[in-house]
Amino acid sequence: MISLPHDSTSQGVATSQGVRMHRILIVEDNADLASGLKTNLELEGYDVSIAGDGVKGLSQARAVHPDLIMLDLMLPKLDGYRLLRLLRQDGFAGPVLVLTARGDEADKVRGFRWGADDYVTKPFSLMELLARVEALLRRSAASPMPIAPKVPPPPVRFGEVEVRPATHEVLRSGEPVPLRPKEFDLIMALIQRNGQVASRLELLHEVWGYDAEIVSRTVDTHMAELRRKLERDPGSPRHLLTVRKTGYRLQV
Repeated sequence: MISLPHDSTSQGVATSQGVRMHRILIVEDNADLASGLKTNLELEGYDVSIAGDGVKGLSQARAVHPDLIMLDLMLPKLDGYRLLRLLRQDGFAGPVLVLTARGDEADKVRGFRWGADDYVTKPFSLMELLARVEALLRRSAASPMPIAPKVPPPPVRFGEVEVRPATHEVLRSGEPVPLRPKEFDLIMALIQRNGQVASRLELLHEVWGYDAEIVSRTVDTHMAELRRKLERDPGSPRHLLTVRKTGYRLQV
């Protein structure tokens, strides 16, 4: 495959026909895995770079301005958690898809807190990985274009919590609660259903832009974080309720 030149001042690259190619940076110390991912992503039309450790990953991210980063957590020189935090401190706003052999829920929560957008545990299906990449890039590129000014919805209160959709603020007992963008989108998706159940697949599609074919614990992990931040007793929630074998609903 012919390598295309990078323009470090803009996102993506263009072919001779003017078709935009998304840039993807793979930060992975397993050379065989990184090479295989690069080959398959290039076959899908992406422009792909590889970094074999965390220090090189940070340097390449700053140099090539990728549209999406695939990040392993167990990296030499600079681990994936610290790299992720530095990327977000640098102002990198693109999606980060974590690739790791770790499957522990605590590791996932830690990754989300520091700025990951999704999590894939090795071994993973190539088709699922490609679908997630496409969904993350599609959602990242989407920009709402309202055709007329809208009246902002009023604040919503439940228990000690007040959600202010107009300003994207969440308060608990009058104190601000910092929510990540996806956490806020998730609570709004439940609010908009007025107490009706939202299935996990509906939430995956609405909040993350994923197709129904993708199976993910993303919703459950984010819901656990919301309960930790908003419920008085996260282990016995009164408002963010699980509907067994279906999904979640908000009890106001």
